[in-house]
Amino acid sequence: MDELTREFLIESQEGLDRMERCLTDLEERPHDTELLADIFRSVHTIKGTTGFLGFRRLEKLAHAGENLLGLLRDGKLSANQSIITGLLQLMDSLRGILRTIELQNNEGEAEDAHLDAALIARLRELQHPEAAAITLSGRGQFAEAEPPVQLAHPASRTSPPAIPDPETAPSPAVPEAPAATPEQSPETGKPKAAASDSTLRVDVVLLNRMMNLVGELVLTRNQILQATALDPNFTMLSRRLDMVTADLRESVMKARMQPVSNVFSKFPRIVRDLSQLLNRKVRLVMEGQETELDKSLLEAIKDPLTHAVRNSLDHGIEMPEVRAAAGKDPEGTLKLRAYQEGSHVLIEVSDDGAGIGVERVRNKAIERGLITPQRAAQLGERDLLQLIFLPGFSTAEAITNVSGRGVGMDVVRTNVEKIGGKVEIDSRPGQGTTLRLRIPLTLAIIPALIVRSLGQSFALPQGALSELVHIAPEQAATVIEWLEGTPLYRLRGQLLPLIFLDGLLSPGLQSTRLAALSPAEEFLPQRDQFIAVLDADGRRYGLVVDGLADPEEIVVKPLSTVLKSIGIYSGATVLGSGDLALILDPGSIATRAGIAMGKVDVQVGAAMEDEEEAATGSRYLLVEAGQRRAAVPLDDVIRIERIAFSRVEYIGHRPVLNFQGQLLPIEDSAGVLASASGDPAAEIIVVVCREGNRQVGIAVSHVLDVGAGGELFEAGSQQPASGVTLLNDHVTGIVDLGAIQPLPIAAHAEPGHHSE
Repeated sequence: MDELTREFLIESQEGLDRMERCLTDLEERPHDTELLADIFRSVHTIKGTTGFLGFRRLEKLAHAGENLLGLLRDGKLSANQSIITGLLQLMDSLRGILRTIELQNNEGEAEDAHLDAALIARLRELQHPEAAAITLSGRGQFAEAEPPVQLAHPASRTSPPAIPDPETAPSPAVPEAPAATPEQSPETGKPKAAASDSTLRVDVVLLNRMMNLVGELVLTRNQILQATALDPNFTMLSRRLDMVTADLRESVMKARMQPVSNVFSKFPRIVRDLSQLLNRKVRLVMEGQETELDKSLLEAIKDPLTHAVRNSLDHGIEMPEVRAAAGKDPEGTLKLRAYQEGSHVLIEVSDDGAGIGVERVRNKAIERGLITPQRAAQLGERDLLQLIFLPGFSTAEAITNVSGRGVGMDVVRTNVEKIGGKVEIDSRPGQGTTLRLRIPLTLAIIPALIVRSLGQSFALPQGALSELVHIAPEQAATVIEWLEGTPLYRLRGQLLPLIFLDGLLSPGLQSTRLAALSPAEEFLPQRDQFIAVLDADGRRYGLVVDGLADPEEIVVKPLSTVLKSIGIYSGATVLGSGDLALILDPGSIATRAGIAMGKVDVQVGAAMEDEEEAATGSRYLLVEAGQRRAAVPLDDVIRIERIAFSRVEYIGHRPVLNFQGQLLPIEDSAGVLASASGDPAAEIIVVVCREGNRQVGIAVSHVLDVGAGGELFEAGSQQPASGVTLLNDHVTGIVDLGAIQPLPIAAHAEPGHHSE
């Protein structure tokens, strides 16, 4: 295929995509001139280009559609359901011919000539107002119509315009609008910017190759940073490499990102067709369409989202009369919502329908032999809802064109999990159902915490990490509690289930530990341990590891079938040290250990502790900076980073940190950085906080605790004391994040140098 034809196909498909979005909106706003102009441009561009490419079949169909659209645009016809259905049929035919050209390098005219003739006849019929009310079946067959009577004087102002036969007439009798070109707008006649001047199409294969190369560069960067950490001669070069690599990675990732509107735009048509087929009234609401996702992931979620939407229409939203009898609006609402949360994009499909009855799910699963009655009786409501994702599960009473074969929701979960995502479902009988897809922003490069266990390093994705807890050797025997053989940790009034990573890796060690049924000294390591508190698919637990290393951006490599079958790893990576490390899968670990869905933290003395917390007020992170203690509002804390002092740079006299490709100002009023400046191997702790719409870092010596602060009053009055709180029975100053000065916007200092 020559380059000109390929470019024509790409532009035509984009135009038809815009046309589809506009047509579904036009049904609600039939007199919207902007929508009509956009639709007309799409068809006109195809017709105008086909003339010199020799695609006569496309030209005939586009010509007939353009005549009808010209009457709509000029206000001589009003867009109704029948006309829009006919235009949708035209769009489908045009799209099918474009696909045939792409695959066969011809239009395939011989096979479908009769369909073309019927479609052209129908479009000509719809140009008469008296015929526009005729309902079209939408099944791909068109009523044959006699050619309209040609008027003696088409230019007459009092007579309706004559409609020519596109096969014999060189141009339409209806006065044609000026051609829509990149240089001139058909509505205003004013010049407008050509898309080719500001955009460039890049083959996805090339983008994938670039992403792989950036991944290798990230690995090399990590190794160079570790190799030169103690060599002052390479400090500046390694810092510069770090910044350039981070910027390059962000740029390549952005080039691969596309708005979810590219997927959402398909659903107005799907909802329209299905609601008519199922005799339901449905209003579609779409939010967060500007949210961006990696192109490969966007393609992967098209099918799961389509299945979810079809299920909501078929099983969720009730018939209008049923909704009215239940006191609901006869018109149901289906909402598609996308938003970013950390390193994931969440896409929700919500309906206000009948919801899912868990008892019906239980009975259907038993009836189809997917679960035993004994096991079903042990499951809670949240776990029962997960049964709808089992292969072969369906609550439909009969097989139809829409559902009933038991493959829909299984496909949703399987396809989403293939790309490292997760599926969650919430439902309330009579109120509706929400299906939530949790999709990673990218599969290639992710931030991870490096942990150690049994002398090996493992990567733990930071997207699932909530916080870290340090356990000293002398504390292990007292702070780890046991309940029916399950180790638990008391975390701020709640017992958090624990999973020992060494026991997971070495089942023999785990069996020995569980056999003791107590934290006996011989079964607890005589060294520091750390609890990584994880939130994985609605399951919260603590993963006990032997040690921590610096966080790294890791490049995800696929696993072999043997390692994947173990069930606790999601990939592999090469660390900055050059060592290989397996990437832990928090969700699979929770499943392996039997952590139930939902927050399973065990409340300890809940009523008493709730009263105490209500009395004491807000929660704070207690830190030590210099020789002083300070309280940081916990709600403002984003994360805590332990970094090498050599990573700190300066703009003027302001310390800054290149934090994930962004410049983070560091507050150091306590002189933590100054005390570390004499030791090139020193490490510092930075508490990253949110202050308004910016982020700031606070340099601290130690992170001590998290606790609830108590209110203090000035002596002799009931006036609350500002800037202080009572924390662990000590008067503690509260860090004023708003007082941290922002960086000067006009600063252009070289990294690592002072600028006055």
